[in-house]
Amino acid sequence: MSKLTTTDIGAYNEEGYLTPIDVMSSQEAEKFCANYYRVQKENDADLTLILRSKPHLVFPWLFNLVKNPAVTGPVSSILGPNLLAWGTSFFAKPANEPSFVSWHQDANYWGLEPHDVLTAWIAFTPSLRENGCMRIIPGSHLKGSLEHKDTFSKDNLLTRGQEISVEVDQKEAKDIILSPGQMSLHHVSIVHGSDPNTSSIDRVGFAIRYISTHVKQNGGRTSATLAKGTDEYNHFDLEPYPESELAIKSKNYREKALKRQHEILYRGAR
Repeated sequence: MSKLTTTDIGAYNEEGYLTPIDVMSSQEAEKFCANYYRVQKENDADLTLILRSKPHLVFPWLFNLVKNPAVTGPVSSILGPNLLAWGTSFFAKPANEPSFVSWHQDANYWGLEPHDVLTAWIAFTPSLRENGCMRIIPGSHLKGSLEHKDTFSKDNLLTRGQEISVEVDQKEAKDIILSPGQMSLHHVSIVHGSDPNTSSIDRVGFAIRYISTHVKQNGGRTSATLAKGTDEYNHFDLEPYPESELAIKSKNYREKALKRQHEILYRGAR
């Protein structure tokens, strides 16, 4: 699927998410997953951090995925023909481990305006209720910004352990169930989270944060990857293709880019 239908776009605008969308075969997803495990098995603390924040800047196979038309086509149906990738991250939950994602809204922490921003969440393994799939509250993106608090919980996969201060009615939640090679799209303001993996199956997903090129970064200038079309606004420094996997020059660029971004993301945090 390269573009969404009018019905798909209407459903996304009303509900704040769209799923599932086929972007690659299960065999291709298995190759991406094998690459993830290959890097993860190095058991290197620096590599663990890289996988969590902008890994596409040091892994060509991820940079190519960010620009893959099978991914950017559906996204551009919502955000327009010109796209930037503001960030990427692996969200992995090993089998029978307590990692979780608290209920939150991304818009409260990213400092991006206007909210023409969405996340493409690509499954490299099955993403099921049992192994901690993402859960969303349909339509919550239309209710504005909710109050959050920082917890810095040890098992929370979010940077600040941020969570919504008011109680979320989980009876309204929808499970985002995906097969390997499928993706979901969700709005930057939608309330979402996920439970721990209580199964014997790992859950490995890759999140790409896409923005329209007219979006600005509040509080300073950061960088982003030109994913599709042209950048006629020049609100972000455009990120280079990695020279090779884990090339020193590429790693140094990533570290400097994240330093600028984190100065904004962590502003006001303890």
